[in-house]
Amino acid sequence: MKKILFACDGDHFPEGAFKFIKSLQVNEPVTLKGMFFTGVAIRQLSSPVYSDFAAPYVRLVEEERQSLIKSRERFIHGCESYGIRYKIEEYEDGWDQGRFIKETRFADLALISEQLFCKEILEDQPNSFMEEALRIAECPVMIMPESFSSVERIVVAYDGKKESAFALKQFSHLFSQFDELPVEFVYVKDDETDDIPDMDLLKEYSNAHYDAGNITKLHFDAGHSFSKWLQNKKNTLLVAGSFSRSGTSMLFKPSFVDQIIRKSSIPVFIAHNV
Repeated sequence: MKKILFACDGDHFPEGAFKFIKSLQVNEPVTLKGMFFTGVAIRQLSSPVYSDFAAPYVRLVEEERQSLIKSRERFIHGCESYGIRYKIEEYEDGWDQGRFIKETRFADLALISEQLFCKEILEDQPNSFMEEALRIAECPVMIMPESFSSVERIVVAYDGKKESAFALKQFSHLFSQFDELPVEFVYVKDDETDDIPDMDLLKEYSNAHYDAGNITKLHFDAGHSFSKWLQNKKNTLLVAGSFSRSGTSMLFKPSFVDQIIRKSSIPVFIAHNV
């Protein structure tokens, strides 16, 4: 892995990302590209149409600019402190879906703060930004908690469908440095009679890529209960297929991903076949 995209607004900044990337550079140097966007479109608010309404818009524009400057400075400081090569792009027109698609098209991985994904969401509803970003990204996405210690184990959410297998393969190819860590493949179903799909093939793949793989079958609701189970797994990285295209799997629906991100505070790797 050579190029990572760091997508960030002015208010949500995952400090833990730098320590995580530093751990990756043990094998090879990584270039980190910072994509900074404002919460509102500064150029639009700076236009004559809005200037007639004066003070509130002027203050909002200045707050957004200062927030963007602060995030950029923190990004530069973090990269230089950890010896990470970097580039920067700034967007004062707010969230740019088209630009994000192109940036992820030419990146190996995109890093996004879990706080950015969790802002302005209700207890039982997924964040619309999270849904959009995961659907349109043309590279895998790593959702990073604000703080990060280390990765000591990998948990792979497996439902027997091609999306989870694709995510597993993407992760294995990008993060070969984790091959020696314990890996737990978790098959979550509320029906105890269901066998684990293609378990023999999953075991073969696990044995080929990981030194210590284990397959676990859990019986409970895939959203709330799985997130509670994960809370007891400290220093864990979760691998999951995206809910993006069909939305047929309980494991990869927006509500499932949302619960994990908000309640577990662990890195979550998500990939889908574009």
